[in-house]
Parts: sequence; structure tokens; C-alpha cells
Amino acid sequence: MTTAFFGGSFDPPHVAHQMACLYALATQAVDRVLWVPVYQHHFAKTLTPFADRLEMSRRAAAPFGAAVEVSAVEEQLGAPSLTLNTLRHLMAERPGERFALVIGSDILPERAKWYGWDEIASLCDLIVVGRGGHSAPDAPRLELPRVSSTEVRAAIAAGGDVSALVPRAVLDYIHARGLYGAPRREPDGG
Repeated sequence: MTTAFFGGSFDPPHVAHQMACLYALATQAVDRVLWVPVYQHHFAKTLTPFADRLEMSRRAAAPFGAAVEVSAVEEQLGAPSLTLNTLRHLMAERPGERFALVIGSDILPERAKWYGWDEIASLCDLIVVGRGGHSAPDAPRLELPRVSSTEVRAAIAAGGDVSALVPRAVLDYIHARGLYGAPRREPDGG
């Protein structure tokens, strides 16, 4: 079995994250995607509480059924989250399972900053997902839309409409919890 490891802050998860999962499942030799929200960002980035990001990730992954599993493994491992440590743990926990790492073309230039990048690259294949506005030599010609969690958070805080950028179930959760300065309201129910 080959699992595509898809890690990130997911603060909040948006439709381009879902598209990255679909891209990996539809175009790569993987059996499933393991969606892994970071517990504590390695670069000390301030994040929404882990429980909220985990639940939003579950809601974003729900349309994929069993093909996408959301994991709290990085909470179990503690802080800070390091991809190499998480991969080592998963490989020990799941012997015989192969892993591929889903990485955005925007991250490729930063891979030298990653802890143990050379070992990560030796442990698993890379699935490079093109991101709009971030071309890279190793990136596929297909580019996902230019959507960023940072811009989504800012738009929500400003009262903007992000319904085309965020899965409905995630947006319902954001409003129910009042995250990112969103006005609290009951889920739409539909």
C-alpha cells in the first residue's frame, strides 16, 4: 500500500487542499491520502487551536470517504511538528507501507529549510502539486487555484465572502465557533 502524506497547517483548509488530495489520488500511484495537520508549526507560526484545525480537516476530507484519512499523529508526537519525525514514526508504526510526500510547488524553493530534507527525499517519493503563481522546474503543468489560508483568514476577518474558497462544512464550523473573527451563526444545515 502506498500512502500520500499531506501535511500542513490547514488554518483553515480550503478547496485547493481538497484539489491537492484529488490530484494525488487521481494521477499518482497511491492508495490513499493521509491528511496531517501540524500540531505546532516548526517555524513558530501562530495557529488556530489544533482541535479546531483537526475538525475542519475532517470536514474538508469527508467527501473523499475512506480514500482520505485525517490523522492526529502530530499531536501524539508533541511539538514542534517535523515532517521527518512524523514520517519515521509512521513508517515504524506501519511497516511495509510506502509513503509519498505531497508538496506544493511554492514549498519547493524552501525545502533546504526543512529539518532533514535529504532524508525525507530518500524515504519517500515526492508528489509536487502546482500552485498558481509559484512555478518551479519540478512542478506539473497543472496548477491549483491561487487560494491561501492567510488570505481566507483575512477575508473572513474583514467580513468577506469566502464561500467559493472554503468547503461549506468547514465554513459552517468557522461560523459556529466564531473563528478568524467570523460572526457566530448556526450551520446552514444543507
